[in-house]
Amino acid sequence: MPNRKPNSLPRRILMIVLVVVSLVAIALAITAYIVLHRASPILKGRVIQTLETYFHGNVELGTFEVSILNGLDVSGTNLRIYAPDDVVAAGATAPIITVGNFAFHADIRALLEHPTRIHSVRVSGLEVRIPPRQQRNAAPRTEKKPHRIEIAADEIEFTDSRLIIVNGNPNKPDKDFELKHILLKNFGPGSPSNYEATLTNAIPKGEIHTTGTFGPWNAESPGDSPVTGIYRFDHADLNTIKGIGGILNSTGKFSGQLNHIVADGTAHVPDFTLDSANHPMPLTTAFHVIVDGLTGDTYLQPVQATLGRSNFTCTGSVVNIKGVGHTIDLDIHVPAGHLEDFLQLAVKTRPPVMTATLGMNTHLHIRPGKDSVTHKLSLEKGTFSMSNIHFTNPKTQDKVDELSARASARPEDAHPGADDVLSHMTGTFTLGAAKLTIPTLDYRLPGATAHLTGVYSLDGEQFEFAGKVRTDARVSQMIKPGWKSTLLKLADPFFAKNGAGAEIPVKISGTKEAPHFGLDFGSKTEKRLEGAKR
Repeated sequence: MPNRKPNSLPRRILMIVLVVVSLVAIALAITAYIVLHRASPILKGRVIQTLETYFHGNVELGTFEVSILNGLDVSGTNLRIYAPDDVVAAGATAPIITVGNFAFHADIRALLEHPTRIHSVRVSGLEVRIPPRQQRNAAPRTEKKPHRIEIAADEIEFTDSRLIIVNGNPNKPDKDFELKHILLKNFGPGSPSNYEATLTNAIPKGEIHTTGTFGPWNAESPGDSPVTGIYRFDHADLNTIKGIGGILNSTGKFSGQLNHIVADGTAHVPDFTLDSANHPMPLTTAFHVIVDGLTGDTYLQPVQATLGRSNFTCTGSVVNIKGVGHTIDLDIHVPAGHLEDFLQLAVKTRPPVMTATLGMNTHLHIRPGKDSVTHKLSLEKGTFSMSNIHFTNPKTQDKVDELSARASARPEDAHPGADDVLSHMTGTFTLGAAKLTIPTLDYRLPGATAHLTGVYSLDGEQFEFAGKVRTDARVSQMIKPGWKSTLLKLADPFFAKNGAGAEIPVKISGTKEAPHFGLDFGSKTEKRLEGAKR
């Protein structure tokens, strides 16, 4: 028998094992090398294919790096996603989605799942650009085979993002929103994702915090992608709007599509001011509005507001004009407000020149531009009624009391300190250039009715009214009995007109410090009669 060493077989087996292990190690090393160097283009192609399938548009991707040392880690830069070809052909040539940097992590085995599930995604420098409806609708629709998304994510976080809603009207600017932070959860095919977001509002400047659902994404028409949520708008600085001031806080809810959002909420400004007066007033609103996200136009349907103690309603629109700003048109209805609330807000005079119960209807227009709101603001087609009027200046109220006493044939009561009378007023008005113009004013008080026209400046520095006063008393009854009243009896027939005891031309003018009530006679004889009355 041949002479064999007792340990040769185990050694040979060991050598074979070592060779096999070495070959396996080499194979694994080669495989690892290939994976590390070729997984990137393979996955890059899969990402591009998936995104093109989902968005029905071309996709471009810059750098794309893969690491498998601790699961699957992928990062990339300069991702650009374009609208579907028919939308691009209609004019939407810019990418609808641009990403500066992104990174995501998944388990290796997730590559074999369908759809591929990613644990977390981090995105910075995102820009979403929604083309105008005209471009999308003008493009011919082609029948496309529906596809399910190939990738799902547990969590996607966005930082330093922007949302640009392109305006199809060349006269209106695009809407540009700065999105500081967005967190999407359970992002996947065919169902909405939960989100949390913080965005910066430019005018009025402040931060909006919102949570809700978004999607599923409408690749054919991104503006029609559904969105719902609740929001909180904190410490919005109204001083960023020239002419007004205050700090606004608002909460509410919204739903709809990106290009047609219906919102309901409340807003509170404890220190609302106009620069014409700079008197802080509490302002609270409850609103139902429709926002056209493509144009930025907002339609108020309606807004219930409270200024001080006064309730009123506004309906109308805020329309954006490219390059110049917003045009605001509101119909305002005040059923039974407090006149002093509105005077304190708009007029420098303090205390307000009068108190009264106010009913008012008017159309408010604020033209676009960089001027102060009080200079851009106009009120048109205004009608008003005021009841229980009381003047806060004792001298002015004494004049009214004296006029009422004389007009009621009680000249003995025409003296300072007499009992105050309440008066009433109705009329029409317009407001522009910080000046209130009243074409018709009917002023009623016990014993007299005045028909006036005039102008009142919002700074309270000047007012001037002229017209006629019709009194119950005749001229001779307006002064105490005596030789003057006897002489004035000769004039009674000249002033008694149309069933009135007297019809007398009057003028009310001056400033808040020095008001003047007087007769507006033109001839010397009439002026002498005025002197006799005194």
